[in-house]
Amino acid sequence: MTEDKSLPSGFEPFADLAARWARPTEGERSQIRWAASKQDFADFYTAFMPKLDEALRLLADQPLEGLSGPMANLFELVCAFAEATPHHELYGGSAEVPFSFSARRFVPAHHDRPSASPVLR
Repeated sequence: MTEDKSLPSGFEPFADLAARWARPTEGERSQIRWAASKQDFADFYTAFMPKLDEALRLLADQPLEGLSGPMANLFELVCAFAEATPHHELYGGSAEVPFSFSARRFVPAHHDRPSASPVLR
């Protein structure tokens, strides 16, 4: 069974991006990001950057608690975009952060909640 990653009206062209990148937890999004290529980051950035302001405006009117369906999928896609963008803009398309410890050591302590602090291992 495939997970429904439908998006709000006007964002349907990004369904493939949502299917690939949008996940509810930081840990799940990190796994996808660590496996991404330079081209993956460039494609995501080029496709979604022009719609980012519109997505943020739409989400700004929504209470984060209780987001579901297409709006939750859009929120997850925006989170993934925010986490992937430095890899395109600053790290030359590398899935690793240059001149830093391995990001795989930085494990979210919450695993399923967006608000708790991460743990460095």
